[in-house]
Amino acid sequence: MSGTSSTGVIGSGPSALYFLKNLLDRLHQMESPPRRISIFEKSHIMGTGMPYSPETTNIHSRSNISSEELPRLPQSFADWLRDQPAATLEELGVEPPVDEEAVYPRLALGRYFQAQHRVLVDRLREAGVEVHEFPGCRISDIRADAGGGVTLVTGEGAEHRLDRVVVATGHHWPNKDKPAAGYYSSPWPIHKLVPEKDGVLNFAIGTLGASLSAFDVVNTLAHLNGSFSRNDDGVLTYAAAPGTEDFRIVMHSAEGLLPHLQFAQEEPMREIYRHVSLDELLALVDAQGYLRLERYFDKVCRPALLRAFQKDGMPEMVDLLSAPNFRLRDFVEKMTDEHDYADAFEGMRQEMEEARISVENDRPVHWKEYMDDLMYTLNFHAELLPAEDHIRLSGEVMPFLMNVVAAMPLESGEVLLALHDAGKLELMEGRVELAEEQPHADSTRIVVSGGRRDAVIDYRMFIDCGGQKPLELSDYPFPSLVRAGDVREARALFADPAEAARVPEKKRDKLCTGEDGRPAYRVGGLDIDPFYRLVRADGMPDSRLHDISFPLTTGLRPYSYGLQACNETARILIEGWMRHG
Repeated sequence: MSGTSSTGVIGSGPSALYFLKNLLDRLHQMESPPRRISIFEKSHIMGTGMPYSPETTNIHSRSNISSEELPRLPQSFADWLRDQPAATLEELGVEPPVDEEAVYPRLALGRYFQAQHRVLVDRLREAGVEVHEFPGCRISDIRADAGGGVTLVTGEGAEHRLDRVVVATGHHWPNKDKPAAGYYSSPWPIHKLVPEKDGVLNFAIGTLGASLSAFDVVNTLAHLNGSFSRNDDGVLTYAAAPGTEDFRIVMHSAEGLLPHLQFAQEEPMREIYRHVSLDELLALVDAQGYLRLERYFDKVCRPALLRAFQKDGMPEMVDLLSAPNFRLRDFVEKMTDEHDYADAFEGMRQEMEEARISVENDRPVHWKEYMDDLMYTLNFHAELLPAEDHIRLSGEVMPFLMNVVAAMPLESGEVLLALHDAGKLELMEGRVELAEEQPHADSTRIVVSGGRRDAVIDYRMFIDCGGQKPLELSDYPFPSLVRAGDVREARALFADPAEAARVPEKKRDKLCTGEDGRPAYRVGGLDIDPFYRLVRADGMPDSRLHDISFPLTTGLRPYSYGLQACNETARILIEGWMRHG
């Protein structure tokens, strides 16, 4: 095999895993394939990734993706599980027989990814690529060298010079915990929430958000303070342990919504161009070079959703969408209202029956599946949106998608209902802010407003489960690139400069100036080109530097569909190498 280039990969989780898979698939089609790959992983465990590692999660943290939804690796998840001995399955919380449509604990996925990582590394070596692995090696800095190439600096000060680098560091949680006050800026690693010496938590606990991350917290702490079992009718129930009479969890949700439940799908794998071709999509770009959100909804989403609601037998939605004046905002409000119940838990109980019928009888909920596909398409072209539409997307559409389209496994919904029925779990609507003054050193005070009732609450434990936020430039872990202007913040220009003056006060700190002097808006994360090359301060992409980490690219890739997006991103990156060298 010809080729002299050397490539560094920072991180070895799913993004890096799918990079290796796509590289292997196209290796012999590349004019100058990498001859040497060096993989740097700060953990001592190669291949798992933060959400699936025993260092950060536990047996009570469940994934929300099944084997049939996972992009293909050398062996499918279900087949790999079937090959494991009974003791390993028991350790990983997997109860046989293994089912392609079932969801399993994240630890099981992590062990699977670890095994697939080893297979891919071996196959790359068999194909003639030198692969060097550096577990327990944190990269503390990156320098783009003036004479070409890239230098990686480890935490111990060692240097590795390479031709190019792929940053695949995955989730990044700035540590702003205040354990004395019981405040945690993220749930991870989840072990930090568990008291030492098998103690219990006999007091009220608050979570910011009612998302899948919040469920991991709820499930972990519930098992710490009691146990689950099924009654004679097969209904899951919860029994609190002695000495936990005051234990309860309050999930704070701005809209007072619980996630929708898992549903059957016609096509479990998302596709970028399922409902529109690339040429058709680019034809929607206006004379200014923008793809407008409302035009995308009208020309792409509307006809697809009409087909979906017709399949789902929902004539009211067909009639509404057939009216030209029924716009994106109307659609979001209508479908959110359908999910808005006076009692969110009773609403979930009602939806549980519908979801179970969908899953057990393989009856797809087409509109949710189509909406997933449509937003997945938009995700990979979001750099075409002007600033106005980025603001709308993040403020109006994304909360809807996260609450209404996000799918919680049925087993997880059963856990929430059992805890609520036992008086141990409640949901509180309203926006949450930390109080400006914290009067107690051993608790965190929050202020709740805009819901059914305003409140000021002190929690001995309060956990931010709001999910991964886009990292700012100041958070970028490689300071030399920032100082040299080799990276810049992602931004979008306003199609109408006058719209900049209408940005709400709380978002005005994100206003900036584009390179042509026009008003722009910082959308979050780092600027990348369509092939995930980092964009320098001068607006030019650097073919030596690639970043495929979700927290660093989510400003311009706001609806990355988990592991499927990891695979798609890696495929696009390799395609870029084949086009641009």
